[in-house]
Amino acid sequence: MPPAPLSVQLAPVALITGAARRVGAVIARRLHREGYDLALHYRSSTDAMLALEEELESMRPGSVLSIHAELGDSAAADALIGATLARFGRLDALINNASTFYPTPIGQAEGTDWDVLFASNARAPFFLSQAAAPCLRTHRGAIVNLVDVYAERPLAEHTIYCMAKAALLMMTLSLAKELGPEVRVNAVAPGAVMWPEGGKPSGEQQALLEKTALKRPGRAEDVAEAVAYLLRAEYTTGTVLRVDGGRALNL
Repeated sequence: MPPAPLSVQLAPVALITGAARRVGAVIARRLHREGYDLALHYRSSTDAMLALEEELESMRPGSVLSIHAELGDSAAADALIGATLARFGRLDALINNASTFYPTPIGQAEGTDWDVLFASNARAPFFLSQAAAPCLRTHRGAIVNLVDVYAERPLAEHTIYCMAKAALLMMTLSLAKELGPEVRVNAVAPGAVMWPEGGKPSGEQQALLEKTALKRPGRAEDVAEAVAYLLRAEYTTGTVLRVDGGRALNL
């Protein structure tokens, strides 16, 4: 008799939003090293995404799909999940990392600010989770949301942003109940890991670090490690893992 054909073990697949740069790119590299095939969403950072895709593909050809989408579009969630399944045939992890951050002082905030800040920080993660849920249930997968220490404590002049991240935190808890037992849903709440791209005065940086128990900034790699842990942690759901050096102790 001829030998039985070898079964093919498919790599787990993760979809990461906002994956072209900064923390998202570091998460992508970490999960790729752990054997994940990746669907990487980006909006405007085309050059950075092409470079990241080339880097990862050189290590394992056929392991990366980059997908351009505007998360504010109502059709984006279904399109992202559909493209991922069309390419890889499965989905094991959804990482809602994409985020918009800027101040909205009272008296200056407008409706468009609300729409923009809620689009990436709350609306898109919910509809992506909804679209991904059937496949995640099949593969007993997981969702990890990137929240913020300011989802639980206010940041002056950033009310709308804080509200949106608070909505994402509550979504984490609610979906953990609704999607269990098949799907685990957790969140990571980073502190001073990367300064805003517009910069932060050195005096303000130091003042923030002085209120942090570890007295130093974190690294994007610390966040990626937390995400990787939550994807492995089979008896953990509905948890918000703070990666803030103890910042929340003094908020």
